[in-house]
Amino acid sequence: MKTVVTSDNAPAAIGPYSHGTAYNNLIFTSGQLPVDAATSKVAEGGITAQSIQSLKNLVSVVEAGGGDVNTILKTTCYLANISDFAAFNEVYKTVFETDCPARSCFAVKDLPLGVLVEVEAIAHAK
Repeated sequence: MKTVVTSDNAPAAIGPYSHGTAYNNLIFTSGQLPVDAATSKVAEGGITAQSIQSLKNLVSVVEAGGGDVNTILKTTCYLANISDFAAFNEVYKTVFETDCPARSCFAVKDLPLGVLVEVEAIAHAK
């Protein structure tokens, strides 16, 4: 049976979707934007600050679903500019220090709210 996952530490959805869903032992997150849940504002400071915030939101949703950063199996990362790939990787490797999940990362034409990054994941519950 599908369960809706909601995190108090991630910003409210800006459309008709949930933070994530869980089925059996799997957690599927929606794309997490670099919006601070406390202020509802996009993180300031360019790709580095936005990457930190998106990944923080992502981990909070996975945790709300019963997992943690180490149970993330795959991420899909969307960048507004492929030239931000190296800077994004610098932040990413501070979150996933060892045994990194499988990943797809690519540039897209536009992201909601004009942000620079969005990240989603598939994880398993502990």
